[in-house]
Amino acid sequence: MRRAAEKIGSWRLLECTLYITLEPCPMCAGAILNSRVPRVVYGARDAKAGAARSLYAMLEDPRLNHRVDVTEYCLEHECARLLTDFFEEIRQRRKARRE
Repeated sequence: MRRAAEKIGSWRLLECTLYITLEPCPMCAGAILNSRVPRVVYGARDAKAGAARSLYAMLEDPRLNHRVDVTEYCLEHECARLLTDFFEEIRQRRKARRE
């Protein structure tokens, strides 16, 4: 988001769509709201920290001054596999360093 803001010359990302593998956490949802991103598309829900729909619905909360159009489950299985593989690789690297 920082690079997008630098590229367009504004912190308001009013004409951007954010595509992400995992549902944003509360901190990321706050950044999305503050930067006025109008649309978020994500693949996999995050039952432990999801702030778009799973645990909280921050992006669509009518009490806030900005709401985001949320599309979930876009390539859900592919995103889940990417995340699983990524964290498995990290675990394997840590294990290899200890040995």
